[in-house]
Amino acid sequence: MRRSEEAAFREYVTARMDRLRRTAYLYCRDWHTADDLVAITIGKLYRNWSRAGQAANLDAYTQRVLVRSWLDERRRPWRREETLEDPRDVPARAAQGAVPAEEAVLGRAQLLPLLAGLPPRRRAVIVLRLYCDLSVEEIAEILGCTAGTVKSQTARGLDTLRASIAGDARLAGRNLDGQATV
Repeated sequence: MRRSEEAAFREYVTARMDRLRRTAYLYCRDWHTADDLVAITIGKLYRNWSRAGQAANLDAYTQRVLVRSWLDERRRPWRREETLEDPRDVPARAAQGAVPAEEAVLGRAQLLPLLAGLPPRRRAVIVLRLYCDLSVEEIAEILGCTAGTVKSQTARGLDTLRASIAGDARLAGRNLDGQATV
C-alpha cells in the first residue's frame, strides 16, 4: 500500500472507529468480542483497501465486512455460548437534542436483551436498518440477499420486538402507554 493510500485508510478508519465498535457491540453484546470484530474488519479492510476504495459506498462495504465477520465468528465452536453483560455498560453517546433517558420510550437496558433474542441475521438487519440508518438496498448488498428478504426480516424482527415489549408490559401490569392496567 502506498503512503497516500495508507493515509486515506488511516483517516477513514479513525473517523469511523467508534461507530464500528458500537455497531459490533449491538451485534454480539460483548465489548471484547466487539473489539475483536472491529480489529478483524480493519485488517480485512487494510488488505483489500484498493478494492474497497473502488466501492461505490465505502461505508456499506465496511458494514458488509463487519457483518460477515460477526456471522463467521458466531459459527465458531467456542462462541456458541452467549455471555450476557450488564446492559448498562453500553457507552452513552452525548448528542445535541437527544431525548433525556427518563423520556425514552424504551431504555437501552430493556432493548439489548430484546435484540439478543433475535436470530443473528435478523438482528443484523434490525441494527443496520434502525441503528445505522441504511436503506433496504444497502442492507441487501451488505448481507448478499434480496431487498425482499431484508424487508421481510425487518418486519419479522420488529414484530418479534413489539411482541416482546407487549409481553413485558403486560407482565409488569402496564399497557404500552405506561398506564397501569386494572
